[in-house]
Amino acid sequence: MDVLIVEDEMLLAMDIEAIVEDAGHRVLAEAACLREVEELPSGITPQLAFVDMNLANGSNGLEVCHLIQTRWPETIIVFVTANVSKIPADFAGGHGVIEKPFSNAGMVTALKYLANGVFDPPPSLPRPSNLTTSPHLEKRWAAT
Repeated sequence: MDVLIVEDEMLLAMDIEAIVEDAGHRVLAEAACLREVEELPSGITPQLAFVDMNLANGSNGLEVCHLIQTRWPETIIVFVTANVSKIPADFAGGHGVIEKPFSNAGMVTALKYLANGVFDPPPSLPRPSNLTTSPHLEKRWAAT
């Protein structure tokens, strides 16, 4: 999968990047705030975006989620946050959440599940316990 990482903590962004690449996927870009996502090249098309809730420069994951939905409507958006309570019940149109702190093994399992769903929906793997999915994702995969 082609992955976008939106995380303002550099070490955590690097950790997620390493996990994504070690799992055989490609990180297209990293951003620390809404403005940096806005400035990404128009030629990229992420299949998956990991988005933190509290971002740099006063921006937040809900704003980024809205921008991604507008710019790349097919992108699966997974919030990766310690602030799960800030995610609205409808996930703001996002597709899931992984709570921080997360384990590397948990992220790898979630990546396998999501990749399975992207390339051959719905996923044939069981949903990992560290990934809470939204009704948006369930509907998306049920329609295929």
